[in-house]
Amino acid sequence: MSDADVIIVGGGPAGVAAAVELRRQGVGRVVLLEREAQLGGATRHCSHSPFGMLDFHRVYFGAAYGKRLEAEAARAGVEVRTGHSVVRLIAGGRVELATPHGVETLQARRLLIATGARETPRAARLISGDRPIGVVTTGALQSYVAFHGLMPFRRPLIVGSELVSLSAVLTCLSHGARPVAMIEPGPHPLAPAPLMWFPRAMGIPFHCGAELLDIHGASRVEDVTLRLRDGTLHKLACDGVLLTGRFTPESALLLQSAIGVDPFSAGPAIDPYGRTADPHLFAAGNLLRAVETAGWSFREGRAVGRAIAEDLARDADAGLDGDALLPVTFDPPVKLVVPGLIRRGNRAAPAFPNFQLRFARQARGRLSLVLDGREMWAQEKTWRPERRIALPIPSAAQTADRVHIGFEERT
Repeated sequence: MSDADVIIVGGGPAGVAAAVELRRQGVGRVVLLEREAQLGGATRHCSHSPFGMLDFHRVYFGAAYGKRLEAEAARAGVEVRTGHSVVRLIAGGRVELATPHGVETLQARRLLIATGARETPRAARLISGDRPIGVVTTGALQSYVAFHGLMPFRRPLIVGSELVSLSAVLTCLSHGARPVAMIEPGPHPLAPAPLMWFPRAMGIPFHCGAELLDIHGASRVEDVTLRLRDGTLHKLACDGVLLTGRFTPESALLLQSAIGVDPFSAGPAIDPYGRTADPHLFAAGNLLRAVETAGWSFREGRAVGRAIAEDLARDADAGLDGDALLPVTFDPPVKLVVPGLIRRGNRAAPAFPNFQLRFARQARGRLSLVLDGREMWAQEKTWRPERRIALPIPSAAQTADRVHIGFEERT
């Protein structure tokens, strides 16, 4: 006998949206497990807006958006268990978790993993130098500010140019810190152009093609060594280093399981319904590919919740283990494709109507979708790195023997 119809791991926007949608679709017992004390995920410590515009037709600051998610879960009758950390996924819909009362095991008809993503810290970026106080990620900075009222520096260097990097700028400026500069190791900013005008408009120097080589300081950061685009070395005085972006899916649970992760996205491979190779296990949100906005994750979680509800309504426990799974292939410099699996057979409306692509670098050329050698879609342009690209998934993909996303680069 199951302890729940659906267990959801992760109380951020995707997990909460899926839980609420499952209850709205009539699923009886939905248990939401969250390791923190409150729901909301990373939005809880974002001291800026906008959140919730498309989800709730209101503009919220991050903390208020997190509280709205909690209220929605309570209103829907979701069984929320905070302070519960899942430590192991077991085949067949079981989870082992650490709770305030000890280790427990729960069983569900379906599992949904929505553990989100995290920024890459200093150690994983292989930045050399001293180990002083004042080197943090955006998430750590915003947690210091939101939960402890602390600002770890006044004149930091910001590394990165993603949307979260602009969030870092806003957090600094609104809490008494003035960044000395912002650098991007790549040749182009990763956030769209209008947004990347903001640092310069605030008087913050911005350098593309600049690499952080060394961090110097005894007790705290004193200065850094940069290599600029032209190869020259430059020493810059600062009292902190703010490492932003370069998100990676929070997929530790899957790495320990039989499912594993996709080597390209670093998250679980799913089909257009959000289902992994294990027919009982689904995934949604930024766990699939880092990183999207809270609103995007919310809508994705809701769609996967709907797909799970339809799956349970058909009582589709039998026969899925034998379904043929077809991997979606692609040409570089395409970096990843989600969904990365096609599961044969006719099913209900998919949670993912489009393939979501990312390029690893800027490239000009012809992008195409090919089924069994037949081109179904094509477009030629300059493709920017780390920008979401959506290709409609044709119904014929369900019966194809090969699904390939091709790219012919133009010089």
